[in-house]
Amino acid sequence: MSADIPFPSYLEQKRQLTQWKKISEKLRLVHSQVTQDVVKRMHNTWEAFKARGFGFPRYKKFGSLRSFLFPQFAENPITGYHIKLPKIGLVTINQHRPIPSGFVVKQVRILSRARNTKWFVVVTIQSDVCVPDPIPYGRGIGVDIGLEKFLTTSDNFVVEPARFFRDSQRRLKVLQHRAAKKVKRSKNWDKAQVKVASYQHKISNSRKNFHYSIAHSLCDQADMIFVEDIDFRVSAKGFLGKHMLDGGFGQFRDLLKWVCWKRGKYFATVDHKYTSQICPKCGTHTGKKELSERVHLCPECGYQTTRDHASGQVILKRGLESINSTDGLSGKEIGCQVVLSGVSCPDKWRFGAANSNSRGLEARSVP
Repeated sequence: MSADIPFPSYLEQKRQLTQWKKISEKLRLVHSQVTQDVVKRMHNTWEAFKARGFGFPRYKKFGSLRSFLFPQFAENPITGYHIKLPKIGLVTINQHRPIPSGFVVKQVRILSRARNTKWFVVVTIQSDVCVPDPIPYGRGIGVDIGLEKFLTTSDNFVVEPARFFRDSQRRLKVLQHRAAKKVKRSKNWDKAQVKVASYQHKISNSRKNFHYSIAHSLCDQADMIFVEDIDFRVSAKGFLGKHMLDGGFGQFRDLLKWVCWKRGKYFATVDHKYTSQICPKCGTHTGKKELSERVHLCPECGYQTTRDHASGQVILKRGLESINSTDGLSGKEIGCQVVLSGVSCPDKWRFGAANSNSRGLEARSVP
């Protein structure tokens, strides 16, 4: 295209796509709505680039497109242990949970991981139901996230940090070194790249499983959970960047918010400023602490505890203050979410919480 020609609209690109299919056998093998969705993604990326004025779109190389979308279905494509995809046919799947009655399948996205060796199907369903967001009620806890301890709550529940990437870094370095020695684009190079991607996928899954376990453990302990609103992306650029990224604190906070919603627990973020400099007992500002100072000692009231425990108590205090300052919350009830897909009976979680606390879950890390 000449630089003088204006960039074509989305409808014009779809019209050109029809012409390209007449001369390309490969395009005719792909479902029409899948190719239209790829054009739509490219067009939206280009429009976003023009709006912000920087960040030229990077086009995908061969084999680097990790997902494609079937945007609509006339009927449920899942039948037993198979899913019927247009132009592909029946594909055997491991269905994690059945689709609830009354829900309609709207779209299906196919995802690939570990260089197209692991495939996943994400099914989007819809129903005319309204699930209210949880409102504040019951017992609350404040959660302080850090490096020395993965988290410490206002009740002094401590979770030791997990070293998923750091413990696996030596093995990953060996696999990457072997892959670098192969002839690029050869079969042995492809096999070596698959081993590297699979190992990285294993590290990521282990970290996410750890985050899910801790999130459910916190929901077993309280009905309201408050976390700091720290931008962890800034901390990840410092000299402790590897430790911050290995902890995955941003991912944990997002997963905790989602788990709280699924289980009917109230989740909120509070201001993170000066949480380690204020005494939770008397409210005195004790001054800035260095990272090496791990003990909180108030010069006014003499209250002494660990630094993370005191921060968790301050976070809880700020969370309760934000609830008390919000109007219109009294007299409301929370909708029961037990009937949602993937949600179990709350009594089961309460029973599991008692057993977990009796076994001393705070002293061990989930592998």
